[in-house]
Amino acid sequence: QVQLVESGGGLVQAGGSLSLSCAASGRTFSMYTMGWFRQAPGKERELVASITSDDTTNYARSVKGRFTISRDNAKNTVYLRMNSLKPEDTAVYYCASELLGEFRYWGQGTQVTVSS
Repeated sequence: QVQLVESGGGLVQAGGSLSLSCAASGRTFSMYTMGWFRQAPGKERELVASITSDDTTNYARSVKGRFTISRDNAKNTVYLRMNSLKPEDTAVYYCASELLGEFRYWGQGTQVTVSS
């Protein structure tokens, strides 16, 4: 059974930084694309960043240049480094793992709150 466990959320002032981690288990981590999504109150869940098995990355336009996704296959962990945080980055952040071209496995989410 695939399990994804996020950690690292919290409260930070605008302009600050946070790092999120997602520990995966239950499958061969290195073979699959991993993603970070977020959902703010009243809004749809959106893809923030993704990283493929060969480390190709993709970012939402709103976070490009501020956020960095990375993975450590030896630790079965994917990271999201968030710099220059803005109040509009406030959301619950979810880690997800791809299967057959879709993100099918999800973590429980971690809250990120950016105060102005």
